[in-house]
Amino acid sequence: MVKRLRSVSTLSGRGVSVNSRWQQLNDWLFELRDLWLPAPFMDPEPAWTRVWPELAELMAGLSDEQCSDLEEDAVTLVALVAEALPALAAYPQLVSLEELAPADDEVAGATLPEVRATDMPGRKRLQAGAFTAAISPLDKPVLDWCCGKGHLSRTLAARCPADVQGLEWNPELVREGNRLAERFGDPVTVHCQDVMDDGLALDESRHGVALHACGDLHRQLLRRGAQAGLSRISLSPCCYHLTTKGRYQPMSQSGRGHRPELSVTASDLRLAVRETVTAPTRVREQTKRMTLWRLGFDGLQRHLRGVDEYLPVPSSPTRLLHEGFGAFCRWAACERELVLPEDTDFQHWLDYGERRMKSVRRYELLRHLFRRPLELWMLFDYVLYLEEQGYQVRVGEFCSRTLTPRNLLIDAIRVYDTPPVPRSHP
Repeated sequence: MVKRLRSVSTLSGRGVSVNSRWQQLNDWLFELRDLWLPAPFMDPEPAWTRVWPELAELMAGLSDEQCSDLEEDAVTLVALVAEALPALAAYPQLVSLEELAPADDEVAGATLPEVRATDMPGRKRLQAGAFTAAISPLDKPVLDWCCGKGHLSRTLAARCPADVQGLEWNPELVREGNRLAERFGDPVTVHCQDVMDDGLALDESRHGVALHACGDLHRQLLRRGAQAGLSRISLSPCCYHLTTKGRYQPMSQSGRGHRPELSVTASDLRLAVRETVTAPTRVREQTKRMTLWRLGFDGLQRHLRGVDEYLPVPSSPTRLLHEGFGAFCRWAACERELVLPEDTDFQHWLDYGERRMKSVRRYELLRHLFRRPLELWMLFDYVLYLEEQGYQVRVGEFCSRTLTPRNLLIDAIRVYDTPPVPRSHP
C-alpha cells in the first residue's frame, strides 16, 4: 500500500465524495458559463457586462497595479468580485485539494542529480523529482507513458524494484532515451510505440505513470490502463484541450448521466491551461506585444470589412516582432485577403489596441478565476472513471504552482475487479 493513500471520498478531510465535488463544480460552472465561455479577446463587450453591470463596472475600475496584484491572488479577487456576484463566493471551497507534495528532503532525494540530468531542463528535472517523491514508494515495475527521452523513467528507476519500460512514438527520442540510459547505467528501456494504437497490449502487473502527457494521450492511459487492469496508475494531466473530439464528453458514467450537462468544446478547454507563471520574462513581453498588435488589427479589420465580428489570424512569423505593427498588419491583411488603404493610420489602430488590451486584461482577470475549477471538473471526472473501474484513488497537488501550474496528481491503485463497461471516448 502506498503511503498517504487516501480515497477521494475523504477529499481534503471534508468527508465529501468526489461525485458530490464533481457535481458541485459542474453545476457552478454551468450557472456561470456566460462569464467564462466567451473570450474577451474576440468580443470587445461580452454579453455578461450587460447582465451584471455592477461587476463590469468593478472590473473596469481596477488599476493596472491592482490587476498585477490580483493576477496572482485569486482569494483576494474572489472576495472582491463576490460583492457584485455572490455565486463566486463558493470558489475557495470548490478548488480546495489535499496537498500531496512531499517534504523538501524527500523531493531532493528523489530528484535526478544534475550531473546525470543530461539534456534535461532544470525545471523538468525538479518536476520529475517531485512527482517521483509523491508516488513513492514504488512496489511494481513501471511503465512510463509518452516518456520522451526517458527523463522521468531514469528518475523513477532509482526507486523502482524492477526495470522501467518507456513508451514513445518519436524514433529520435527513443534512440536518445536508450543512449542516455545506457550511458548512465539506468535499468530503463524505451520502446518505439504509438500509445494511441488500439492493438497496444499492456501488462496488468505494471504501474502506469505519465507526467504531463497531453490531452487524448493521458486519457488513453486512463482508458486503456483501466481496461487492462494495470495494478496502479499515476499521472499528472496536461493540455486537456488537445483532442480529436469536437466536444468534451465526461469519461465517467456518473458524469455522462448528470444534468445539467456542461457542454464544452476543445477550444473552451484551453482556458484550463492558460497560465504563464513559469514563462520567462522575454516570452511574456513578446506575448504582450503580439496581443496588442492582434487587438489593434482586430479593430482595423472590423473597420475595413464593415463587419463587427472577430476574424481569426494564423500564428505570425517571429521576424514580425522586429518589424513593427505596420508590418504585422500588412502580413495579417495579406493572410486574410484584405486590402489595406495606403493612408492607413497604423498609430490610430495601435492606440485602439492599447485601449482594447486594458479591457481584455480586466475581463480576462475575471475569466481566469474559472481555470482551476474547469481543470478540476475534468480531473474529478477522471477520478470517477477510475473508481468505476475498481481503483482506489487519491488526488491532490504534488508540487507548488511556481514549479508548474499543472501540479495535480491522480494516484490510483486497483483494489477490485469490475464487470466490463462500454468504452467511453472523451
